[in-house]
Amino acid sequence: MAILSSLRRRSAAISVAAVAGATAVGVCLAVSSASAGTLSGSLYRDPSSAVVRWVAANPGDSRTAVIRDKIASQPQARWFANFNPSTVQSEVSGFIGAANAAQQIPVLAVYEITNRDCGGASAGGAPDLNQYQTWVSNFARGLGNQTVIIILETDSLALLTCLSSAEINARNQAISTATRTIKSGNPNAKVYLDGGHSTWNSAGETANRLRAAGVQYADGFFTNVSNYNSTSSEANFGRAVISSLNGMGISGKRQVIDTSRNGGASGDWCGDDNTDRRIGQYPTTNTGDANIDAYLWVKPPGEADGCRFTAGSFQPDLAFSLANGAPNPPTTTPPTTPPPTTTPPTTTPPTTTPPTTPPPNTTPPAGDGCYASIALNQWAGGFTASVTVTAGKSDINGWTVTVALPGGAVTSAWNAQVSGTSGTVGFANVSYNGRVLGRQSTTFGFQGTGTGPGVLADCVTS
Repeated sequence: MAILSSLRRRSAAISVAAVAGATAVGVCLAVSSASAGTLSGSLYRDPSSAVVRWVAANPGDSRTAVIRDKIASQPQARWFANFNPSTVQSEVSGFIGAANAAQQIPVLAVYEITNRDCGGASAGGAPDLNQYQTWVSNFARGLGNQTVIIILETDSLALLTCLSSAEINARNQAISTATRTIKSGNPNAKVYLDGGHSTWNSAGETANRLRAAGVQYADGFFTNVSNYNSTSSEANFGRAVISSLNGMGISGKRQVIDTSRNGGASGDWCGDDNTDRRIGQYPTTNTGDANIDAYLWVKPPGEADGCRFTAGSFQPDLAFSLANGAPNPPTTTPPTTPPPTTTPPTTTPPTTTPPTTPPPNTTPPAGDGCYASIALNQWAGGFTASVTVTAGKSDINGWTVTVALPGGAVTSAWNAQVSGTSGTVGFANVSYNGRVLGRQSTTFGFQGTGTGPGVLADCVTS
């Protein structure tokens, strides 16, 4: 996967104009009464991402626990950056099928535009725009009909310095056509176009470029994939872009913000050599801001920018630097009634075969103690499982859940310490999620080969 090079991170001198009128940090952040955007639901965690594979392969590494708990545990975008028109439909279909079976929203980053990155470290893409449209048509055929998020062509509109006027017009038409093709393939797809970031082009110029590329056919725009700007700065910038679009007669567009690496200092664009970066807000569709549909991790934390390491390569030192000292992931607060087991849909693509019956749950305690429920995503040769641990009437200060795996083996886990890999496997809390208040919950998950859990044994407190 080739992702992101130097040109796109350079600041523009006119960037101050992008947030004119927003002089205080956070002035345009949502207040408590603001509603969320148009998206709702849990985001899908890719079980085969580079960071998940690294964690599974390096259980004894001193960096693993931090990377596992704060990065590998989180939903991130799957990038589609290889020109593979003959296989892209099946690749998309498999990914979408797994997300649909988990009843979660997948994030797909399309990075295939001709002459992408203006020949920089992430150069590549389709050989020409006709072949690009063929690739996009095949991509769209694999999207199914449930909600998906499409991050369409990072830097394609913010970085135009290498294109002639005719090439810019052709690119705009290609992106507009791609948007409509994706929407036609899946009417429930949420498509966002490239909005650069708050220290690049001005809000007015960004709006002009979005309009030229057909944002009227999209759901909105994304920002900050190519930088580390604070969420408040990006929200202010996005608000200014939306205002400019409204002035052009284009209303109802919303923003998504990449928060994967904006929790520390800003400054030099390249993350490969910086140790003052941190992961930002954890991914969510619950933004509390009517203008912002989601905070996403589009650029996977720990994957290089291309200045020191190969662009897109996973570097554990970078991941550890981003995660070390960052806040722990939030725990969930469920309804007062015991959470039900999630049963996958009855229809899924052939590449995904969900279990015919959900694994049993533990029995909710009448008083103190804990209980657990599990949502299983099974496919040929493997599975992922998401487990919710809920306290009984009283608070608990530690928990252990045991799972029977008669035909499978655990390869990785997140938000839990694992004992054993097959047969009867134990999962215990980590440092930050052992305390669970009465009638509230926390979650952990694991991935494995073979068949998923047959029996979820007792949840016990420490």
